[in-house]
Amino acid sequence: MHTTVGIIGGGPAGLLLAGLLHRAGVDCVVLESRDRAYVEQRQRAGILEQPTVDALREAGAARRLDAVGLVHDGIELRWNGRSHRIDFPSLAEGRRVWVYAQTEVVKDLIALQLADGAPLFFGATVTSVEGADTGRPTVRYTYEGRDEVLTCDYVVGCDGFHGVTRAAIPAGAQRTHERVYPYSWLGILADVPPSCDELIYAHSPRGFALHSMRSPEVSRLYLQVPNGTDPADWPDARIWDELDARFAVDGDWTLRRGPITAKSVLPMRSSVTEPMRHGRVLLAGDAAHIVPPTGAKGLNLAAADVVVLARALTRLHATGSSDLLDAYSDTCLSRVWRAEHFSYFMTTTLHTDPEQSGFDTRLQISQLDRIADSAHAAAELAQNYAGLPLP
Repeated sequence: MHTTVGIIGGGPAGLLLAGLLHRAGVDCVVLESRDRAYVEQRQRAGILEQPTVDALREAGAARRLDAVGLVHDGIELRWNGRSHRIDFPSLAEGRRVWVYAQTEVVKDLIALQLADGAPLFFGATVTSVEGADTGRPTVRYTYEGRDEVLTCDYVVGCDGFHGVTRAAIPAGAQRTHERVYPYSWLGILADVPPSCDELIYAHSPRGFALHSMRSPEVSRLYLQVPNGTDPADWPDARIWDELDARFAVDGDWTLRRGPITAKSVLPMRSSVTEPMRHGRVLLAGDAAHIVPPTGAKGLNLAAADVVVLARALTRLHATGSSDLLDAYSDTCLSRVWRAEHFSYFMTTTLHTDPEQSGFDTRLQISQLDRIADSAHAAAELAQNYAGLPLP
């Protein structure tokens, strides 16, 4: 089998790319190693930037998002008993964010793909990608017990940091920059209506806390915990008590408690691989970069990658010009490093490092005071959080 674009990975990046290419008349095939049920149940991000929502609409996959997604016009910061709201539309040229779980995005994209899209194969395990430097790279995979071969004009790896596609690039042809943070997140899902209308980011001497939501009936909350934490060491009552302490604010506010339905620990790290292209193999999403979740950038960076790539491949298909494709890596990396810096800023400003001194804490408080007291500092946060416009 031959196709113009072979897409490895059926997560949001690969599926969105396939949807955009299919609408532009560029043929492609998506290979996903997991089954459909697993892909549709993976718990990941829940905040969509304006450019991501625009891309989903362009792909024809935003009907449910527009119907039930929760539009948020800001976030709340808390520290030292103080509370300050960041208003996105007034500070970020009208842009806002949506709360809509990645699981729902994936369900929408899969439904669209299966109804009228490019071929999508679940349970297709890619074993190798060969010939990155040739004019026709080859993807070898197993499907329903058979060894199969897919030849492509281009291969796009949307299969994550540990995916097969990265291994197709010769050692020395790329460089990966990494940072590991000295703390993790304990995340919970709870069957209780959110205690807030918008996300709360809390700095506390006890550690960071985040109040988010998945729907008007389901809350999503996080606690900073030491690396290596076992969720079993955190019974429900301890979690709620700790959240209460970290969200403490001067004024009348109550944290709603309810049954906790899921617990997990998420390590915090940053990673960027550059360049994002070698020959006819291109990387997108987590295959090229990882951000700590504090800035809500992971899914949104992946979406930005594939929007840029879809435009480049569409231009090549329509005109024969490879100028946008040749610029793909540089175009994306400019945005990636900006998002990495913002995520680093949010993470190091709001979390308590196990080794930090009183001096370090005072610097954090000073930065948060600056955001509350300066429209310029607040606008910088709002514009980065809501999503910078795509080039």
